[in-house]
Amino acid sequence: MTFSGYGWVRPMALFTALAMLVACTLPQVGPSKKQIFEGSVQKQGDAFIVAVNDHVTRATAAVPSIGFSQGFKDARKLGSDTIRPGDILGLTIWENVEQGLLAGDLSNATLIESVQVDGDGFIFVPYAGRIRAAGNSPEAIRRIITAKLEEQTPDPQVEVRREAGDGSTVSLTGAVGAQGIYAIERPTRTLSTMLARAGGVTIDPEAAQITVIRGSQRSRVWFQDLYDHPGIDIALRGGDRILVQEDTRAFTALGATGTQARVSFDTQNLSSLEAIAQVGGLVSTTSDPTGVFVFRNEASEIAADVLGRDDLNGPQRMIYLLDLTKPNGMFVARDFVIRDGDTIYVTEAPISQWNKAVAAVFGSLLAPAANISTLAN
Repeated sequence: MTFSGYGWVRPMALFTALAMLVACTLPQVGPSKKQIFEGSVQKQGDAFIVAVNDHVTRATAAVPSIGFSQGFKDARKLGSDTIRPGDILGLTIWENVEQGLLAGDLSNATLIESVQVDGDGFIFVPYAGRIRAAGNSPEAIRRIITAKLEEQTPDPQVEVRREAGDGSTVSLTGAVGAQGIYAIERPTRTLSTMLARAGGVTIDPEAAQITVIRGSQRSRVWFQDLYDHPGIDIALRGGDRILVQEDTRAFTALGATGTQARVSFDTQNLSSLEAIAQVGGLVSTTSDPTGVFVFRNEASEIAADVLGRDDLNGPQRMIYLLDLTKPNGMFVARDFVIRDGDTIYVTEAPISQWNKAVAAVFGSLLAPAANISTLAN
């Protein structure tokens, strides 16, 4: 079999040149690997491009942690019997005479249904006067009232009950079963028990964050950690504000992925492999597994560790490159941690651009023939 004069070579060369020319003008989902590298520091750009390896995964593994400050954790539980300003006390006093100071003609007992402790911590009891209640227990207040009344009526019997009041309350808002203001009582002196009193969280526990605001202090913790680490189940204080909300962290996925979108984290720690899976993974016909990039503004301390430099000031623009085709590429991607605000970009495979160019060339060549065929019909 012979190819006389190699007449096929020239048309093929012309077709290839035309396809390459068309490829340069075809639309893209984003920059190519070559275009990204043009913006690197090595090419007088302002971003450091780093191939991810085991050293890089360790250096960048530090994820900003959340948790209660030591001041929150050191606070002891409130005494369930300690009276505080705003609390309500119920009083019953019995007198050992038919006609006493407080009781009527038909009874030797008087019931003072409710007495609220004022802002200074005092209550007023007839014939006993103004009594310091805040800081005392019901038993201590009972003894004080008894001693005051013994001077005026024989053998008085006094009962003091601590009732629900607004002396020590917390407010719960956000994704809880029942938002509102709740009193701190014996069963609800810790954060987890108070959340249970409010109906628990109404969002995915894995993504729920609890923020406690106490005066000018603010601390945050994962809901799941309250049960995984009982030591951080803090004691509550009157006036605490508790906010339950879903994790607000997110990353952006662009390029040749199953979905291009801003995606919320669905776990406390998210690897690049999990993040890619969250958006539908790579597309077999278009994605380049050697060109998975993660764009991030990195703290200077971490960037210095990654790059082995000590002359960096301020956050640095870092572009991390993952090559999933390497022998350990999948393990590296599994260990590389994604952070809030990251952008994951997957480049198109070179064959994808070539296929689009070929399709465009054939389409332009066949279009006149199709038009002639249409006119002929």
